[in-house]
Amino acid sequence: MNECEFIEKCPFFQGKLAEKPVETEELKEKYCKNNNLNCARYMIVQAAGPEKMPEDLYPDEKIIAYQIIAELN
Repeated sequence: MNECEFIEKCPFFQGKLAEKPVETEELKEKYCKNNNLNCARYMIVQAAGPEKMPEDLYPDEKIIAYQIIAELN
């Protein structure tokens, strides 16, 4: 799988984890570089648009992503 197209501009990595480089790289490796389809943030952007994205949502918080997406229907 290719890198996520949002990897360089994802607001989560620009703000929330800017001061935690080790944690940032671990999350990027798991969710941005290998399988962005597992990223909660990517799921929301694709299904609902960036305006529905909670700023503090971690990539591994898929249950929250499912709830946001379910509320669309």
